[in-house]
Amino acid sequence: MGDGGNLQSVRRAISALEHISDAGELGVSELGRRLGVHKATASRLVATLAERGLLERDPVTEKYRLGFGLVRLAGAAMAELEIVRVSRPLLEELADRTRETVNLGVLSGESVVYVDQVTGSRSVVSVNWVGRRTPLHCTSNGKVLLAWMEPARRRQHLVRLEPFTERTITDPAELQEQLEQVRRRGYAQTLEELEEGLNAVAAPVRQADGTVVAALSVSGPAFRLRPIDLPRVARHAMEIADAISRRLGYVERRSSFAGR
Repeated sequence: MGDGGNLQSVRRAISALEHISDAGELGVSELGRRLGVHKATASRLVATLAERGLLERDPVTEKYRLGFGLVRLAGAAMAELEIVRVSRPLLEELADRTRETVNLGVLSGESVVYVDQVTGSRSVVSVNWVGRRTPLHCTSNGKVLLAWMEPARRRQHLVRLEPFTERTITDPAELQEQLEQVRRRGYAQTLEELEEGLNAVAAPVRQADGTVVAALSVSGPAFRLRPIDLPRVARHAMEIADAISRRLGYVERRSSFAGR
């Protein structure tokens, strides 16, 4: 009996993921109807799946969609994800150019989840960021995703900005001003805002309809990636991000790079 109950819970969880995958996103009531269970049961189910990162809740619509926690379970299948498969050779090219660590990150709830990484030749000790979550407001990838996010949704993310170092921006107005600058120049940067001694730049990756679906970053120690170096590295990141976007079907846009 116990095993049967466990199997039923597993089947119900898989069915929930399949229904949400087919629909794109679902509210708890609708999911409950599709599963044939009470709303309270569906609520507990999605809360458990979201806790594990398999689902994520849209703070505006309150509906659930698939979460990038599924990426961590994909293992070897990661290479089959379209954006990873398409971008991998270009990530390697960017790592060769800059000789620093290159990461591809996507939005997952209130965080960035990294789906691929290539280590540059100058990275003696490298942290594997794949599958890890980082905040939006103090990472270059996160700032890119925030900058091109719908305004209503962005405001939800700017309510509480937790400090991670002395240089983390915690004033929503200041960060909003910086995000506007990110959109104007086409890239974001962080100067020891997530970790002391770590700087980074990132550029947007777009799908065919122009929506920003990922951010491509180059990061390295602050003594190598100095503020004066970041515009040059950003130029490379933007070129590669644009190349990935073209492979995803996006029509070439005018370069928004400004500055040297």
